[in-house]
Amino acid sequence: MSNADEEVNPYELLSVTTESTEQEIRTAYRQRSLKVHPDRNPNNPDAARKFHELNQAYELLLDPLRRLALDAKLRAKQARAERFKNYDNKRKNLVQELEERERAFKKAKSGKMKDEAVRSEQAEKIKEEGRRLREEKQKQLKKELEARKQESQTDEMEAPELEPTDTTVRIKYNLAEHPTLTNPEAIAALFKSFGETDTETIVVSLRPPKKAPHKPPKYGTALVVFKRIADAFAAVCASGRLERGLNAIEVGWVGGKEPQILSWLKKMGVLGTPLSSASTSTTSTTRTEEIKPDAPKASLPQMQTTSSTPGKFSSFPENFHNFSSAPLPEQKTSVAGLDFESVTLMRMRQAEKERLEREILEQEAMEEGK
Repeated sequence: MSNADEEVNPYELLSVTTESTEQEIRTAYRQRSLKVHPDRNPNNPDAARKFHELNQAYELLLDPLRRLALDAKLRAKQARAERFKNYDNKRKNLVQELEERERAFKKAKSGKMKDEAVRSEQAEKIKEEGRRLREEKQKQLKKELEARKQESQTDEMEAPELEPTDTTVRIKYNLAEHPTLTNPEAIAALFKSFGETDTETIVVSLRPPKKAPHKPPKYGTALVVFKRIADAFAAVCASGRLERGLNAIEVGWVGGKEPQILSWLKKMGVLGTPLSSASTSTTSTTRTEEIKPDAPKASLPQMQTTSSTPGKFSSFPENFHNFSSAPLPEQKTSVAGLDFESVTLMRMRQAEKERLEREILEQEAMEEGK
């Protein structure tokens, strides 16, 4: 029973006393139920509540343990009432005030518990909604990641664009070993076996040591522009190889970073990295007789390896041999002088050469600063 139900005396509801037997209680219940039953009182709105209270009282009195507890409570209440009669007015007021405070406290506590239950239910709903939103967000994020992955895979399948400097290599050589490499024509002749170069854009720098400017230069640097990236790749792979005439010559990419197209080819598994030769002590000769005059210049070092200790290089895909730098039109001259197209061409060549010179000077300054 609730607190409100316990305030009602079950004995009074059934019109019995504490000394009544179970049979008397049953008889009293049948008589009272016939009077307060909702079917007998259709116009009474309190009929259902009264009938429910009657049933609660009947069940309580038929339960021996609950009846004993009720009897003890009634005796304590009666004793308290007897004591209350003997109190003076001041004490009665104090007791009443204390009882009112206790009832108010119980009511407030009950209301607080209800509020906490409501808040707990609302918090659970918020948690459930947050959990649902997180799951939806995770699903959406997963879909986006899968879409990005598919896009990246599609992008990886497409070859990157060829940059203007992808066919340009930077060389550094010892002038004591190669005293003739002082002009673009000599350098173009050296790299002719790899492929066609743009002699007019080759930039050569012979600078004396910074700490001893009066001494002759010890090293030379140059930027060599090939017509095709495959030829530039072959030259880089043959860096420092004696049988290719590149002993004491370092050949690398401009800026120290290989072109994106090569990284893409390696990532696609169609281009490997050069492997070192099996032995460097054995004297070898170049198999130039295997290279036919009409063969494409895109041949890589594996076509010019030695017969005794062949150097192993990864093949450049034949499908990509035609990647080349944008060729500059040949100059057109006439008796009257240069036409507009030739003048524009000369300016383009001059601008390209100045850019390459700036790059080689910046690279040398960086090396000297280390």
